[in-house]
Amino acid sequence: MNPETVGPDSSNYTSAEAEQPEVVEINNGETKLLTPKTSTTASSNSQWQQYGEQIATFLQALPTYVTRFFQENKGPLGTVGLIVLALVTVRLTLALLDAINDIPLVAPTLELIGLGYTGWFVYRYLLTAANRKELTEEINTIKNQILGTDS
Repeated sequence: MNPETVGPDSSNYTSAEAEQPEVVEINNGETKLLTPKTSTTASSNSQWQQYGEQIATFLQALPTYVTRFFQENKGPLGTVGLIVLALVTVRLTLALLDAINDIPLVAPTLELIGLGYTGWFVYRYLLTAANRKELTEEINTIKNQILGTDS
């Protein structure tokens, strides 16, 4: 009898039997014991362990990466931070003004104050030619202080 393998039929054995060694008879009458192939769980565990090591290495180096990134991009990040801070400040100011505007009698009172100030400004600076000339001189003085040149 020269069968190549002696063992259970491949379709009728369980996974526990699959891990048992098979007996093989070779043509010379010698018998060899074959070890079962390693299951895929060992290789998948090895892969997961490699992934875990890569993630751990990355997480250990993450503070260094972040520190280097912030040091290299200090200027642009500061600018972006200031822009975001300005937007948040404007948003909060508008929300505060909206909340104040919702209080009864505050909105009409502020409108009356605005109308009164506008009337005073027109009377003080825009009603006569001499006052308009004075306003123009004040505006030019402020413009020269800001720009530093005579315009």
